[in-house]
Amino acid sequence: MKGLAGKWVVVTGGSSGIGAAALARFADEGCTVTDLSRHPSPGGIACDVGDLTQVAAAFREIGVPDVVINNAGVSFRHLALEITSVEWQQVLQTNLTGVFNVAQVAGRRMLEAGGGVIINVASTNALVGHPHYAGYNATKAAVLALTRTLALEWAPSVRVNAVCPGYVMTPMQEAEYSPEMIAAVNAMIPLGRHARPDELAALLAFLACDEAAYMTGSTIVMDGGETAGGLASR
Repeated sequence: MKGLAGKWVVVTGGSSGIGAAALARFADEGCTVTDLSRHPSPGGIACDVGDLTQVAAAFREIGVPDVVINNAGVSFRHLALEITSVEWQQVLQTNLTGVFNVAQVAGRRMLEAGGGVIINVASTNALVGHPHYAGYNATKAAVLALTRTLALEWAPSVRVNAVCPGYVMTPMQEAEYSPEMIAAVNAMIPLGRHARPDELAALLAFLACDEAAYMTGSTIVMDGGETAGGLASR
């Protein structure tokens, strides 16, 4: 990808899944990478993104990043009537407040330095209804609105985009779904499978590179055709 070599890339939630794949991809592109997570991979920085004080301290150590991938997220699989207030707050604190905290702290530094790229990882759950994930769905939809707002406020120097993955075979997905459930989901996806984390990482690398310099405020879906049709298509 053009213009990535030598860039400093920060990935939140980089210890597994899409985040780990993103760290590996950007490292392969010649970037310096930092994992910002509660339990970071070696060389990362321990940080709860939902805590603004911790985020500010982490970026004092990091300095000015060129690219930030806002990937950290949590979910609980419950019907809406079964979600506890603790679970609701935890999902909002990480998935929405955490995204804002990181974007605000990093964005201020990028604006002062003259430029940067922020990519927020949302979900197809932000686009269509999914039972059992009321809190997760609500936060991911809010992330899309936040992305568009930041893109307008911070143009032209800082680009802000969002990606909406569909089903991705991550440790979080495997923990929540049985093999039978995964097979049933695959049967409804036109491409017949979950995405691999490295496929999402490739999209993130493109959005961060110079070849995507005219993209901001955009939402890019990568879902194997999941949201291309309605119920009749499935």
